[in-house]
Amino acid sequence: MDKIANQLIREFNLKAFQVENTLKLIDDGNTIPFIARYRKEVTGELNDQVLRELYERLVYLRNLESRKEEVVRLIDEQGKLTEDIKKDIEKSTSITEIDDIYRPFRPKRRTRATIAREKGLEPLATLIMLQQPLKPGIEERATQYINEEKGVLTIDDALNGAMDIVAEEISDNASYRKAIRDIFLSTGIIRSKAKKEEDSVYRMYYDYSEAVIHVATHRIMAINRGEKEEFLQVNLEVPEEQVLGYLKNRVLKNPPASTTVYVERAIEDSYHRLISPSVEREIRNYLTEVSEEQAMKVFAKNLKDLLLQPPVKGKVALGLDPAYRTGCKIAVVDDTGKVLDTTVVFPTPPQSKVEEAKATLKNLILNHKVDIIAIGNGTASKESEIFVVELLKDIDREVYYMMVSEAGASVYSASKLGAEEFPDYDVAKRSAISIARRLQDPLAELVKIDPKAIGVGQYQHDMNQKKLGEELGAVVEDCVNRVGVDINTASAPLLSYISGINSKTSKNIVEYRETNGRFKGRRELLKVKNLGDKAFLQCAGFLRIPEGKNVLDNTSVHPESYDAAVKLLKLLGFTLEDVTARGLKDLKRQAEAKGIEAIAKEIDVGVPTLRDIIDELLKPGRDPRDELPKPILRTDIMDMKDLKAGMELIGTVRNVADFGAFVDIGVHQDGLVHISELCDRFIKRPMDVVSVGDVVKVRVLEVDGVRKRISLSMKGLN
Repeated sequence: MDKIANQLIREFNLKAFQVENTLKLIDDGNTIPFIARYRKEVTGELNDQVLRELYERLVYLRNLESRKEEVVRLIDEQGKLTEDIKKDIEKSTSITEIDDIYRPFRPKRRTRATIAREKGLEPLATLIMLQQPLKPGIEERATQYINEEKGVLTIDDALNGAMDIVAEEISDNASYRKAIRDIFLSTGIIRSKAKKEEDSVYRMYYDYSEAVIHVATHRIMAINRGEKEEFLQVNLEVPEEQVLGYLKNRVLKNPPASTTVYVERAIEDSYHRLISPSVEREIRNYLTEVSEEQAMKVFAKNLKDLLLQPPVKGKVALGLDPAYRTGCKIAVVDDTGKVLDTTVVFPTPPQSKVEEAKATLKNLILNHKVDIIAIGNGTASKESEIFVVELLKDIDREVYYMMVSEAGASVYSASKLGAEEFPDYDVAKRSAISIARRLQDPLAELVKIDPKAIGVGQYQHDMNQKKLGEELGAVVEDCVNRVGVDINTASAPLLSYISGINSKTSKNIVEYRETNGRFKGRRELLKVKNLGDKAFLQCAGFLRIPEGKNVLDNTSVHPESYDAAVKLLKLLGFTLEDVTARGLKDLKRQAEAKGIEAIAKEIDVGVPTLRDIIDELLKPGRDPRDELPKPILRTDIMDMKDLKAGMELIGTVRNVADFGAFVDIGVHQDGLVHISELCDRFIKRPMDVVSVGDVVKVRVLEVDGVRKRISLSMKGLN
């Protein structure tokens, strides 16, 4: 077993076989969703979250080893590699530590120290650093280095140049830098002040300071953005005497010599000119990195919760994309998402053709038997919502409405994909179609949009975009595979997130479907261009065929386990027809009575796989999202002026940040439940108690109509 595997075993507190088998599965090209769902026996039932974290750590450790090898090679090429340096590199546990070791050997731009070396002053610097009694004294020794051709004109020139070399050597010492970084982290104060005399969203940071060790990650992100936009001036303050004391304690020798005073001056110069600015940048970068990681976790959790929102199934939906001057774009889609009708109405200013718009929408609702209206929450949404509420009063049948986030809808509408999917509709109407369809099936519609454009994160545009894209892409992949996809109706973008299927293969699947008609069985996938046995193994279990010949094709039972499923049914006196007829109520009870372990051995599968097969046979076509709380559908409206302190309301969590949760309570402005008001106990993170999509009870604390802010509390209510 290699050392990386051993380290992962220790860090994750896992058994050796779990890590060894997982690494082998990853290296063999298996995807995380496939490993999590269909190789439970091999991994010891590690879930997708642990597998993702394990994979990320594996990549880091392998990069770390690669960097170690590279640094050893680079130092060796200079002829300066010693056994001690090699051991220090080997012991390093981070890229930062390795870079510290490599710092003295790294090719440098021309510094004051390199210029001094070019002038031949290195022997003088060595003499100063020895801090030994000298006869003659150091000043007299320095006269030997005066050289007009090299620009060393005086004794001071020689001594100053030598001290530049000493200062750089102190700065390049890896152990010193590590200790000073620790001092910065444990005692540092981050301070920000106003750079402009004008009001802004950063005003709370115009005179702000907090200990580095305690500062919240979302504050770091806010400060960074304020600095970037030149509203703030930010710096890191540390007890300078403590750092200088540490350096002098390490560098100065006792008893002091005549050269000690020069070393002391070099120490102070090294700290002020070289170490402090460099370490401050490193600490700021470290804080930013930690903050970005936390923000990515929040974004990823919010995205997951949003994607797994329960679909509004079996309903004809009318999508309304609000606007002022250009009018509200309307699209009606049937219960499968097929577009039935589109139009544009002008109930909002400046045209305000309310009655005309009412008549048009009333006809659409009645003609197409519309069940629900999805209103985009962007510009003019409040006026559009008021209009819809008034409209519904004139409709004799039950019709509801729901505010839908339109984040990313315009991006999709103007995209190549949007044009390919709806070539007969202009950009504006595509947006209305998207709004209607994302109410019917959030997952299927939202996967068409770059996750970064969905708008459930904080400071997402300030993060490492490549890393953020990878993190969110993994979330979408996990969600899509968890839910499963109907292969006969899924779009190419949705299919591309299925385990083992890439963008090209997903298009080939759609092309095959359009040419040959509906897939009748999973095995037919092997006829798709570029979809071989390995891809089939990865993807088959996540693709559904609701009306296929074999009912198992509409479950997450993998084709490799079909024989085991049939054996199980036969053993307990059932058939596949019973699965279709949902006549297996006693299946689980009978299996447990006979003994799960005994059955697993008899039909030659592992116990986890057997349990999964039983669950799937009981609910063919099961959608895990159906078990979540249903979204709130509305028929009436409130205004901010209707809110009073103390009112208790039901709302839906729309976004979660590190400082609290934003809740839609049926007015145009979401209310904020600050982290301190989320529950009666202390919590570190809001996402520990609330998720996007949660339906919660809240109490109104304060309404600020001028600043359009609503403060809410959940204490004692949920």
